[in-house]
Amino acid sequence: MSVSEPSDFLRDEPWRERIFNGDWLRPLGGSHSVIEPATGEVLTVTGLADAADIAFASLNAARAQPAWAALGPRERAEIFRKAAALAQQHFAELALYIARESGGSLFKGEHEVREAIVLLHQAAGLLSQPHGLVLPSEAGRLSYARRLPHGVVGVISPFNFPLVLSLRSVAPALAAGNAVVLKPDPQTPVSGGFIIARLFEAAGLPKGLLQVLPGAAPAGEALCRDPHVRMIAFTGSTAAGRKVAELAGRHLKKVALELGGKNSLIVLEDADLELAASNAAWGAWLHQGQICMATGRILAHESIAQELVRRLAEKARAITVGNAARGEAVLGPLINKRQLLRVHEIVTESVTAGATLQAGGEYEQLFYQPTVLSGVRPGMRAFDEEIFGPVATVVSFASDDEAIDLANRTEYGLSAGIISPSVGHAMAMGEQLNCGLLHINDQTVADECINPFGGRGSSGNAGSVGGPADWDEYTQWQWVTVKDKAPRYPF
Repeated sequence: MSVSEPSDFLRDEPWRERIFNGDWLRPLGGSHSVIEPATGEVLTVTGLADAADIAFASLNAARAQPAWAALGPRERAEIFRKAAALAQQHFAELALYIARESGGSLFKGEHEVREAIVLLHQAAGLLSQPHGLVLPSEAGRLSYARRLPHGVVGVISPFNFPLVLSLRSVAPALAAGNAVVLKPDPQTPVSGGFIIARLFEAAGLPKGLLQVLPGAAPAGEALCRDPHVRMIAFTGSTAAGRKVAELAGRHLKKVALELGGKNSLIVLEDADLELAASNAAWGAWLHQGQICMATGRILAHESIAQELVRRLAEKARAITVGNAARGEAVLGPLINKRQLLRVHEIVTESVTAGATLQAGGEYEQLFYQPTVLSGVRPGMRAFDEEIFGPVATVVSFASDDEAIDLANRTEYGLSAGIISPSVGHAMAMGEQLNCGLLHINDQTVADECINPFGGRGSSGNAGSVGGPADWDEYTQWQWVTVKDKAPRYPF
């Protein structure tokens, strides 16, 4: 099927003015128009949940969850495999819709679907792994620990990689025996929610286990407060994550936070400059820089910084910007006008503070030109803040110690990369970086959905999702002991 020929899988829009609880129903919160960033056109109209909708969904999820947890692991795993097969069957259609709704390239949409298929198979695989441990104990007593689901997991996901960043929590949470209430960003409710609902609905997931409710901040707050929800998995900005953590913590919920980043790519003096420029450009501009792992700082040794800036500026001027979902350009639009104006404000204020604009710094509609700033120093907004736009900021350093200090001069601690043919030298520097993801000879956006993913500091609350970390996030331990008969105690 070509990308221009949608099938009924998405075309019939069962979500039109509706939300999902196993059935498609009209919410109390009303409806919401979804705008395609590249064209300004209305893609679809979905339901919009309010606090009452969240309460009803959470109650229904709690009622459905025990029977799901009691279902055999093979029966549960088969549903994930069927969902993966459906995603593969409708690959082109899903990829195009994700690209259009999120303002990304078709390549980016295809990447999300490929990763989603892996996530679904990974969830099926969880169910064939050991679910507990036999522990050493005294003679005559069996002692073991088993993993139990939390009950209902609330998932709050963002707009930038909506399918992957929703499903990376939804799939393992369901596999572990939980029910899920998913609140995708209302800017990308289909990619971040209703595609997942459609896949699981068609795969035979029992009703009530997955509830999908796009909503604004009041819906998210209701999810954090609801007594039937025992865990919140949040991906988004650090500012919003602090609010989620405070509210959910007040109600004694487990909270998994995947937040922002100000990630450094360190280019050492012996680096191949063409490779370094390629890595820096990809890390800074991929999906218009709207990635938590984006290369927020390019730290270049002073002996090669000028030449690296020249090559980056050359790349920036060659990159096309436009409707990337339709293959008309390499980079697409930013998600909305508010974000675009914030990016431009950071660029212009940094130039006023002494940075040099080498390329870009201009926009039309929501399309921001790939931008290169040199001479960036601490205290400038381009150095200090997560930009979430296509801006490459170059900072020079004179020594390893200075590079490490500059990289660690941030509240964040998500990703870092070092480019150098001297692998031992790079690894020794990497040991001193405060980050959850470290890449030697790669840029900062390097990621696979099978690895533990988590940041430190203001990039998260020291947990990880993905791969071997999923059992720890989406279950809790129960300790069990068994004796033939009760002992007699001195009391």
